[in-house]
Amino acid sequence: MSTQKMADGRLAELVLAAPRSGHRRLVAMAGAPASGKSTLAEALASELHSRGCAAQVVPLDGFHLHNQILIDRGLLPHKGAPDTFDALGFAHLVGRLHDETEVYYPVFDRARDIAIAGAGYIDELCDTVIIEGNYLLFNAPVWKTLHGHWDLSIRLDVPLETLNARLVGRWLAHGLSPDQAHARAAENDLANAALIAGAQLPADITI
Repeated sequence: MSTQKMADGRLAELVLAAPRSGHRRLVAMAGAPASGKSTLAEALASELHSRGCAAQVVPLDGFHLHNQILIDRGLLPHKGAPDTFDALGFAHLVGRLHDETEVYYPVFDRARDIAIAGAGYIDELCDTVIIEGNYLLFNAPVWKTLHGHWDLSIRLDVPLETLNARLVGRWLAHGLSPDQAHARAAENDLANAALIAGAQLPADITI
């Protein structure tokens, strides 16, 4: 068994041991941009499935405000910052996930850079929802109200040098020039990472 598989298995055990406050268990997977939230969340969901626990991942990214709204507000260059999300809408969704039989949610299409309403679906068979996003443990208005919903919270703590390398690689893959990729990482993503680091709420598990 690989080291990564063992790590995923140990994390799954901690999730399964966590008490729940509603019909579904809600697990927060928080961290800076490019910290590996999406990858770990999907791996954890897969491991939970292999142990007979129906799990799904719900990303915060579906609550990005539409680009035209960001343009109108002068916020498009800062897309990904806290005020470029529908935080109240996301908080409402999280509150519904505990006990409602069926829940639909928006999904972000990264290739088209838009959110698609109602593209995600949680059904009555789902036992555990892994919610992943930058601001799930962020001590700021609206975002901090999420903290009371988590049955288990996980923070990914990744060095800035690693984040920078991943972010530059991400933007190069999206067609930006090297100069543009470095600027986008430094001026937007790493700025958001610093914002998160400066206003952290406690996590049950830090990786």
